[in-house]
Amino acid sequence: MKESIITISSDIRSGKPCIRGLRITVYDILNMLASGMTYDEILEDYPKLTLTDIYASLHYAADREHKTTLVKISA
Repeated sequence: MKESIITISSDIRSGKPCIRGLRITVYDILNMLASGMTYDEILEDYPKLTLTDIYASLHYAADREHKTTLVKISA
């Protein structure tokens, strides 16, 4: 699901993960949610987005967090 929704292109927003080739990044959506916006408010402000796009952004972020590992560097 998220693979077709989350796109990365060096021509759009410097290669940041975007929604379906739009100039709206995963970060933009996460930031809106973190600031307290509801799904409905986001969809109203960005009519090209769908609820599925928001869910794909959350899934993408969760997947990235899951894959994050701590690398200990010794001095």
